[in-house]
Amino acid sequence: MISTVSEQLTARELKVRASLIVLVIALFFSLVLSVGVGPMQISMADSLSVILAHSGMIESDASAAVESVVESIRLPRSILGVLVGAVLAVCGAAMQGLFRNPLADPGLIGVTGGASLAAVALIVLGGTSFSFMYQLFGPYTLMIAAFTGAFITTLIVSKVATTQFGTSVTSMLLAGIAIGIITGAAVGLLTYAADDGQLRTLTFWSMGSLGGATWETVLAAGSLIIFPLVLLPRHAKNLNALLLGESEARHLGIDVEKVKRQIIMLTAIGVGAAVAVSGMIGFVGLIVPHIVRLVLGPDHRYLLIASAALGALFLLVADMISRTIIAPAELPIGLITTIIGGPFFITMVVYRARSNAL
Repeated sequence: MISTVSEQLTARELKVRASLIVLVIALFFSLVLSVGVGPMQISMADSLSVILAHSGMIESDASAAVESVVESIRLPRSILGVLVGAVLAVCGAAMQGLFRNPLADPGLIGVTGGASLAAVALIVLGGTSFSFMYQLFGPYTLMIAAFTGAFITTLIVSKVATTQFGTSVTSMLLAGIAIGIITGAAVGLLTYAADDGQLRTLTFWSMGSLGGATWETVLAAGSLIIFPLVLLPRHAKNLNALLLGESEARHLGIDVEKVKRQIIMLTAIGVGAAVAVSGMIGFVGLIVPHIVRLVLGPDHRYLLIASAALGALFLLVADMISRTIIAPAELPIGLITTIIGGPFFITMVVYRARSNAL
């Protein structure tokens, strides 16, 4: 009996390690391929040469024009895609574990809505009411605004859902939905007040894009995104315990309320930074963790790390599709993820409904 369990654990660990190795190799391959995709086609050999040269490993033998395009435009865009995809997937996996629901994502607790409202307010009113913020924070302004919006809405939802007996997950979900409706209405009002130039920015931003990536935005976003990417996996054992129920987790010695607050705050940081630099990109935090869970199981020790890798890979592929499907024009990346994620979400809902009926 003990030998059988040990063999099962060993087989599972081997499966996880093999899956992670495959994901990392696929991610690196996609990164190199992504750098070469665009109006100016660049071979994988040249892309790899410039990437390795940028890392200080070798001297690049690519032409000056190729080096300029890769270093100034393509590479920061691809790295930003990796960061955004990874953090959205990790935050989605954490939310699903926290709410014990594979259909949950950061949008359910108002994080995305709050970040979007703050960003839209800054875009529309930035030249008047919030002009001082640009003077204070420079390139970090939009990111700080989005994080602040996500943080405030998260605090409101937590306050509404928390009583002397603790935090109610059901109340938090209902409050998050209400906040999402309110922030959506506020975004609509600001959009109505926007001028033509701002409307074009809002339209493209609301559908998601990595087109404005620079090394400055990569550094700004990465300085915030690194926190949830590093700290959320440290809650893996806590999330595993919460899968048993909050009462059981408390009996195991876990401070459930503290864990909830930390996970929600880290999600607010990650989603706020992602929304600020890439706009609204949906379904990454929903479908990626679900796919990983189906393949590797619900253990968050593996789920969070694998979700980060698959989320980065998924967004890189979606970005390449968005750049090539109607070339030389560019399709917003949020449309690609929605086209893929919408049918997947419906399939999940139908599958769960039929499973519960049996």
